[in-house]
Amino acid sequence: KLASELQKRSTGRTLYVLDEPTTGLHFEDIRKLLGVLGRLVDAGNTVVVIEHNLDVIKTADWLIDLGPEGGSGGGLIVAEGTPEQVAGVAGSHTGSFLAPILQGSEVALEDPSLFDRDASTPTKKVPTKKVPTKKAATKKAATKKATTKKATTRKTATKAAARKRA
Repeated sequence: KLASELQKRSTGRTLYVLDEPTTGLHFEDIRKLLGVLGRLVDAGNTVVVIEHNLDVIKTADWLIDLGPEGGSGGGLIVAEGTPEQVAGVAGSHTGSFLAPILQGSEVALEDPSLFDRDASTPTKKVPTKKVPTKKAATKKAATKKATTKKATTRKTATKAAARKRA
């Protein structure tokens, strides 16, 4: 939808509202999307993006952080301002995750300090269940062959019956 909209002649007076446009996109595609959004703004348009991706959030001119939680626990404006201003608001969950990114250090999801568990306790690897895929595939192929053979037999029997009648 965005691509078809961008092919139209820009008036510089358009409001674009995008709801989580990065969902399902590869990092390279997100980078391209940010370039497109920047060009829309440079052309005089207004772009409003509802987003959770910090790479998109950090490039915004102005943020409005709703919360403090999601659903019925949210709906209040927790912080607003530039990404740097929101990162400095103590009650903003977005700000707490945004601050290290703006300082140049990426937040690693594996960072033990982000969770309540003891950082010195290694995570236990869960064994995966092995599935006999080859047997299942062979059985499926055998069933398909049997079905095909039955259909061929029926066609032959029908032709033979038709010849007897004639």
